[in-house]
Amino acid sequence: MKNYTAINDIDNINSWIQEAKEIKANPLKNIELGKNKTIGLLFFNSSLRTRLSTQKAALNLGMNPIVMNVSGDAWGIEFGNGTIMNGNTAEHIKEAAAVVSQYCDVIAVRAFPTLTDKEKDESEHVLTSFVKFASVPIISMESATGHPLQGLTDALTISENTKKKRPKVVLSWAPHIKALPHAVANSFTQAMQKMDVEFVIANPEGYNLNPEITKDTLIIHNQEEAFKNADFVYTKNWSSYDDYGKVLNTDPNWMITKDKIGEAKFMHCLPVRRNVVVEDAVLDSGSSLVIEQANNRTFAAQLVLKKILEDL
Repeated sequence: MKNYTAINDIDNINSWIQEAKEIKANPLKNIELGKNKTIGLLFFNSSLRTRLSTQKAALNLGMNPIVMNVSGDAWGIEFGNGTIMNGNTAEHIKEAAAVVSQYCDVIAVRAFPTLTDKEKDESEHVLTSFVKFASVPIISMESATGHPLQGLTDALTISENTKKKRPKVVLSWAPHIKALPHAVANSFTQAMQKMDVEFVIANPEGYNLNPEITKDTLIIHNQEEAFKNADFVYTKNWSSYDDYGKVLNTDPNWMITKDKIGEAKFMHCLPVRRNVVVEDAVLDSGSSLVIEQANNRTFAAQLVLKKILEDL
């Protein structure tokens, strides 16, 4: 595999999940695979789980990770073509990506959207620029429109915890104090579309995700109706897609409660705002899978790295 930048880079999600389970059972089995190989982890935005889990995954494969907070530790990078660089940017992506490629065998990039310029965000100008100008494989550690490492993690977590051949999975919007990206929701949707599940999205009017991503997935604007007979409830806030980046609704009645989800398993990518997105009674209950999800981030990242290293 050359790059991993989207859920659609997964050719067969069932076989990937099985391989991730095997890695989880013996994380150090392939520790010689990445010997003398270096991965550069470039963070344009903050991170906790993605940073630590991807670094640990690299170490489990014998790789040497180099971590850089690009926005604070590097020159300002210019991504435009033909730009007269007489402003705040001092280095062009053409040189930056080429130089980092000389130091690293794999580059992983995390860069959030603007949430103000839909066209720019959907062009994935940061991620696609690294793919274009780097000479080594690129991994997305979350981009403007997707979080494929998280999506793979979530598929693994559901597979491990389901008691049914075809469980009902609900992705539910929940309120938040500020506008958030669509990346996690997009990748989770795409992952569920590849799995044999009954998948439903619940969100208020005005919060439908990109229809090119949701496609024929059932969208329900009544949360309690969507939760009927649910086996898994995956919760995430996102800002409006049609009225791009705007907060149109902060209705606290969409917060996840124990009464609403019943016996369903609760999932969230973290970090999560307690008693805004979800009440304590859910997060602190035996139905919460959020810590298990976070643990699985390592094995999803390790699977992706393994596949890339095998093709180097």
